[in-house]
Amino acid sequence: MKDAIKIAQQAKKQGKKIVTTNGCFDILHIGHARYLAEAKRLGDVLIVGVNGDRSPYFKAKPGRPIVPEKERAEMLDSLKSVDYVFIFNDETPNKWIGKIMPNFHVKACDKNYGIEQCVERFAVQKAGGKVVLIRKIEGKSTTKIVEQVLNAYAKG
Repeated sequence: MKDAIKIAQQAKKQGKKIVTTNGCFDILHIGHARYLAEAKRLGDVLIVGVNGDRSPYFKAKPGRPIVPEKERAEMLDSLKSVDYVFIFNDETPNKWIGKIMPNFHVKACDKNYGIEQCVERFAVQKAGGKVVLIRKIEGKSTTKIVEQVLNAYAKG
């Protein structure tokens, strides 16, 4: 995370806009790729925080993560839209948002998710940024992929 803060500070000195987002990105799929590409279009540098294997996010999901944190981070780092990736194990990204101070923090959402549900909104606003919601692609999720794989192998 220290490197992400330095990268953001240097980019801001150059007048660049910083975009952040976060998530588990357990099994990378087209929904993730399109979401991250759209997030990148908001600014110059896209920094992604990945929920670590020990993060509270996964404690409520038995059997997850499927892909280890370092591999998930490496996969994200290979995408052309992503400039920097780091792993975090906090319950929320609020602490690092306050240090990176993004111009925009992006959240993937469905039709039932609004700005009010975004736990990061106050940290982003305090840092002088804006929260941007990007709609998830219907039917594209890690859960759906896992269900398809289980169904395919259950028949075989």
